[in-house]
Amino acid sequence: MSQEEFLETIPVGKLGVIALKSSQELGEKVNNYLVSWRAKRDNEHTSTIAFSGYQADSFLIDSNCPRFGSGEGKGVITESVRGYDLYILVDVTNYSLTYTVCGHQNHMSPDDHFQDLKRIIAAAGGKARRITVIMPFLYESRQHKRSTRESLDCAMALEELYNMGVESVVTFDAHDPRVQNAVPLKTFETVKPTYQFIKTLLRNVPDIEFKPEKMIIISPDEGAMERAVYFANVLGLDMGLFYKRRDYTKIVNGRNPIVAHEYLGSDLSGKDVIIIDDMISSGDSMIEVATEVRKRGAGRIYVCATFGLFTDGLARFDEAYSNGLIYRVVTTNSIYQTPELLSREYYLSADMSKYIALLIDTLNHDQSISELLNPTDRIHRILEKYNQN
Repeated sequence: MSQEEFLETIPVGKLGVIALKSSQELGEKVNNYLVSWRAKRDNEHTSTIAFSGYQADSFLIDSNCPRFGSGEGKGVITESVRGYDLYILVDVTNYSLTYTVCGHQNHMSPDDHFQDLKRIIAAAGGKARRITVIMPFLYESRQHKRSTRESLDCAMALEELYNMGVESVVTFDAHDPRVQNAVPLKTFETVKPTYQFIKTLLRNVPDIEFKPEKMIIISPDEGAMERAVYFANVLGLDMGLFYKRRDYTKIVNGRNPIVAHEYLGSDLSGKDVIIIDDMISSGDSMIEVATEVRKRGAGRIYVCATFGLFTDGLARFDEAYSNGLIYRVVTTNSIYQTPELLSREYYLSADMSKYIALLIDTLNHDQSISELLNPTDRIHRILEKYNQN
């Protein structure tokens, strides 16, 4: 949508962005884009009452979640939000933040961040015209289905948010998008950062070639197959699949251990490989799949994942890079990135701030985001720009 078309539609309400402390850096980048774009939209419409507050020095609304000595907390919004179209940014994986409980320091867990999100929604007190939660890593997204007597945490969290008055939730690359079946009458958007991955690789690897004879896309397991199929189709590449053989007689760290990775797909000899998944947790699966790919004669190996959690640290990836196993690792800046990760030579960060700003700007005008959810045209344009068609 062009700048002129935006001005033909009235905003839902005065725009406000609340970036919780977990997403403060990302929120500032998003805010900078919004301020810049709206400063350039200057015609007779912006002076009307319907566009009141349309241009501002900042759209960020000050808020905080202080803690009592016992560890209990509260949410505080220090500005009026009456009639606002509110967008709340939260990163439930940001463990770098701490708080004190009876003199002991605790690192914030996803549960703590989710509680703070609810506190800020409650602090708005129903005054906002509309509330949209932008939660890049969907809270409890890996606890999305029931296989025995166990809780359905993700579904319960979504129900709780909508019951509190949230109108829509925007997330990135949900572990299983079918979790939205828990709230079938509500707005739930899951966005894949395929375009950002491709743009990051093109900008940082000058000699990369997206050609069928030069490259193949690999899904590390059955769960990642849908995103790998789209990635391969939009680039015109072949796709291969690994599936995990597990030992279902044992449980180690809450899951059945992997016995072996089996490969289905075309020959990998001499081809560069992109392994695509929604997240890198411990990194074990990625390293194991990269090892199997190398055994089959692959060239350079790229690892692309929406979320780089690196729960067991970076040592294994450092070793894999020094041994020539992995060439580049790409994850998004939608969640917390440690200074150590950003300093690694093999690491590339895919910036999501402009994309999130586009989503917010479009939704504030109550316009369709279908084009943003399906980036095929934009991918083709950037491939043309870099002579990759």
